[in-house]
Amino acid sequence: MTPWLLSGLGLVILLLAGDALVKGAVNLSLRVGIPALIVSLTIVAFGTSAPELLISVNAVIEGKPGLALGNVVGSNTANILLVLGVPALLAGLHTSGCRCRKTYLFMISATVLFIALAFRGTFDMIAGLVLLGALTFVLLDAFRDAQMHRKAAAVVVLDEEEEVEGADPDMPWWQIVLFLVLGLIGLPLGADLLVDNASIIARAFGVSDAVIGLTLVALGTSLPELATTVMAALRKQADVALGNVIGSNMFNLLAIIGITTLVGPIPVDPEFLLFDLWVMLGASLLLIPFVFLKQDIGRRWGIALTALYLIYVVIVLT
Repeated sequence: MTPWLLSGLGLVILLLAGDALVKGAVNLSLRVGIPALIVSLTIVAFGTSAPELLISVNAVIEGKPGLALGNVVGSNTANILLVLGVPALLAGLHTSGCRCRKTYLFMISATVLFIALAFRGTFDMIAGLVLLGALTFVLLDAFRDAQMHRKAAAVVVLDEEEEVEGADPDMPWWQIVLFLVLGLIGLPLGADLLVDNASIIARAFGVSDAVIGLTLVALGTSLPELATTVMAALRKQADVALGNVIGSNMFNLLAIIGITTLVGPIPVDPEFLLFDLWVMLGASLLLIPFVFLKQDIGRRWGIALTALYLIYVVIVLT
């Protein structure tokens, strides 16, 4: 029972430390004069993905690369089927107003690129640099769009700056430093606990690190997004949930695996090439009606998406 408790403790530490790091980094950046727009495009994106990144890096360092790859692929699948499915099941998601066609096309392109690189058999440094190059292109494009938007409507930009996650103009310096220290200490500690004990659980049940990454770890790291989206749906404020999931998935593929390959190579289990990568792509393509046809994700879609995720987990575990 202890590995389960320690895995849960590691996950809780990861999530709290990631949140602390985002708050500290955002307010430090705004205090030293970095525009809120740049903060939201970079620091918040990196900070909210810090748990997944630390898990993947730690898994490679400890010789468990299958867990790293499973974490990213499983998280992307869970983000679409579960993080959108459960809130839609409870209250429906108003996604018809989401203007995210270009971001969605970037995400599909990133997914196809990721799968193509996976067929090389290993995510090595070359593959990582390709992914990071694609990430740089996406960030530059987002920054260019934001600058054009700023020139077109200064008032809108002021609204955007007020909505940067974790921003508090009155936060004192000691609190900013405290958040940064807690985040920087807690992230590696939580990642170490979760990776070590998830691997113990995998061995106890006779399954691979990759399967644990696809299920237990991926589900755990998707819980914050799930909780946030459920609350937004219940408050009828989930119109941006679709865009957030699309951006998160793209970042997972390009940044997390890209950075992790700089630490060490990630061999690709043949099972990923036969099944899991295609499930991730298929789940991504399910978003077409909501992105291009301006449909809401109603309760029926919520039931379908959630059921598909449960079926996927059962197949992976058996």
